[in-house]
Amino acid sequence: MFRSYRFKKFPAMTDENVSKLNYMNPDFLKMFLMESGRIIPTRVSKVPQKHQRKLTRAIKLARYLALLPYTD
Repeated sequence: MFRSYRFKKFPAMTDENVSKLNYMNPDFLKMFLMESGRIIPTRVSKVPQKHQRKLTRAIKLARYLALLPYTD
């Protein structure tokens, strides 16, 4: 059987959203995490690779500082 998974749609990475890419903004970073706590890949989120690297660094730093959970 085929299961289709639907992911939530993401806002385009505008200058406003890129400025929100900060480890101290966990509400914005949670949009790019799966329910299990994994980072959503670029091919799903449609975020450019340049911004995905910044996003990954911000999420990992927020996890280290206990602003985001490692898993749910």
